[in-house]
Amino acid sequence: MDAAPANRRAAILYAAATALGVAVLGGLATELGPWYEALRKPPWQPPDWLFAPAWTVIYACAAAAAVEGWLRAPDPLHRRNVVELFLLNGALNLLWSVLFFRLRRPDWALLEVGALWISILVLVLVLRRFSRPSVWLLLPYLAWVAFAAVLNLAIVELNAPFLAAR
Repeated sequence: MDAAPANRRAAILYAAATALGVAVLGGLATELGPWYEALRKPPWQPPDWLFAPAWTVIYACAAAAAVEGWLRAPDPLHRRNVVELFLLNGALNLLWSVLFFRLRRPDWALLEVGALWISILVLVLVLRRFSRPSVWLLLPYLAWVAFAAVLNLAIVELNAPFLAAR
């Protein structure tokens, strides 16, 4: 069996499982209960139902970008860097949900969303050297997180100050 198709299948399975894990854990951390419903939100916020399909597309694109980036990486060091950068990004993605929804600290989430956005930008900058398809697949994610940061800022401005969850 040719190693390239086997590597491709393994990369696809690993990226899909990781993206699914981040999506499931992020969904479990996201509680749209009374606390969230009581928050004042800007009139331009998309309806709540739109977030799940948007994130599904973004996670699928990010997983595809990870596969393409890993397969097109010129050497094992670059492949390891691709994996590590995507894992860091997934952790930051989850952390935002925990800060905003579980700890009920949109103000802390606002600080963290900058790190999340930078992690996507770093992926774009690293991958552009050897995987243009990965860059194109990540641009919607970069744009969505930029929009989410502006929305997060509006929620903080409309609802501050926040106290630690009890």
